[in-house]
Amino acid sequence: MSIYDYSVPKADGSELSLALNKGKVMLIVNTATGCGFTPHYESLEKMYEQYHDKGFEIIDVPCNQFMGQAPGTDEEIHQFCTLKYNTKFEQMKKSDVNGENALPLFEYLKSQQGFEGFGKGPKALAMGAMLKTRDSNYKKNPDIKWNFTKFVVDRQGNVIKRFEPTVSMDKVEKYIAEIM
Repeated sequence: MSIYDYSVPKADGSELSLALNKGKVMLIVNTATGCGFTPHYESLEKMYEQYHDKGFEIIDVPCNQFMGQAPGTDEEIHQFCTLKYNTKFEQMKKSDVNGENALPLFEYLKSQQGFEGFGKGPKALAMGAMLKTRDSNYKKNPDIKWNFTKFVVDRQGNVIKRFEPTVSMDKVEKYIAEIM
């Protein structure tokens, strides 16, 4: 299967087929409105504005699996994003990214780009310490570890990079700029 065989439920109940994005660079991200990483929305919107006309799409999938940090309805999430961060990209239906109810898309993404660590620095150390108390084997599985994990899909449909939420948005933007 390829990335283009998957779809994502939209907030209105319809499906977004990723085949509509053939030939585009996609950044697929699980998000939350009440997370310490929620300010990533600001950088995501800047990237969207800068690269959208050049063939860049953001697939924003709100997820409430990480300490309930995406409360509210799909409409409330959309209102928060547009009012606080002036987002122009669409938020999908709030969905699971891990476990038995995970979207098949996220199972595919995790099979293509597994977890390789949080990197270095205070945020990385804090995430590692927090996760170790919940799952001592967290490093050994490809699951999404937290909100704002990002997957990059190139114009050919290959899942080429995974960025954990602890990676600076400047590094994410630089990577996107290089492949555009």
